[in-house]
Amino acid sequence: MSTGTKISFLVLATGELVLGMLGNGLIGLVNCIEWMKSRKVSSADFILTSLAMARIVQLWITLFDAFITALNPHLYVTGILANLVTILWALTHHLTTWLAACLSIFYLLKIANFNHFFFLWLKARMNRVVLVLSLGFLFSVSVTFLILEGFGELRINTFHEHERNMTVPFVVCEIFYFKSLTLFSLTFVIPFLLSLTSLLLLLLSLVRHTKNMQLNSMGSGDSSTEAHKRAMKVVTTFLILFIIYFISTVIGSWIFLKVQSYEVLMCFVVISTVFPSGHSFIIILGNRKLRQSSLSVLPCIRCQSQD
Repeated sequence: MSTGTKISFLVLATGELVLGMLGNGLIGLVNCIEWMKSRKVSSADFILTSLAMARIVQLWITLFDAFITALNPHLYVTGILANLVTILWALTHHLTTWLAACLSIFYLLKIANFNHFFFLWLKARMNRVVLVLSLGFLFSVSVTFLILEGFGELRINTFHEHERNMTVPFVVCEIFYFKSLTLFSLTFVIPFLLSLTSLLLLLLSLVRHTKNMQLNSMGSGDSSTEAHKRAMKVVTTFLILFIIYFISTVIGSWIFLKVQSYEVLMCFVVISTVFPSGHSFIIILGNRKLRQSSLSVLPCIRCQSQD
């Protein structure tokens, strides 16, 4: 691997980390200041702050992995560091995915309007529903710990390629790895379906609300319509970025396992960083309080940069 490739990769990964830190850091800072002033914590602010903090940890783990891969990849030979990074990455990834799903459910229960008794029952117990969904993270993590060995084994076998004189052990490792990858992917089905269901129900609620407004000759520019649209943008962006991230993970893992190329692993790291960094800015744009706070912070940053 050339030095120029390493430098370009690290610069790109560091730039994405800085953007992700700015977006997620702003979310956490604004909500923490609000908590200190009001002495109250709303469910939405708690979910957003937890999501932002978890993504900051996820970004630092990704950047650490990027520097190790580019500068001294043989630190993964012993397996201890490889397994540690894999476990931390899986934990933060599961946590952020479930928190994003909880945020989607919260938007649905808070904004959508349905007369069905089950929806009304969930709406009246919104905080409890979000709490129960957050416990799904614990279930998915417990399953993940049983299959993480396959991911750590991939990195370890990569650096011991010269020690393998037979193809049978590597084929066994490859089969075991893809079985682990399949089980690992299935743990994200529930939060993905929850977010997708929230999006579809928000769309249905928006359509019904728009029709009612038109029948009453009240137009379609009320606050409820705007709230529906903002929530749908946040959930849609999460689903799109998650699909891109998931597909890149599967394809990148397959190519890396076949060609044993660090360039492929670097591309995967860069693509995986877009998900936690980009979604934070969509959340800021969709939240009035965060958007106003970011606009007030920008002049201060501009003045400091000029000084």
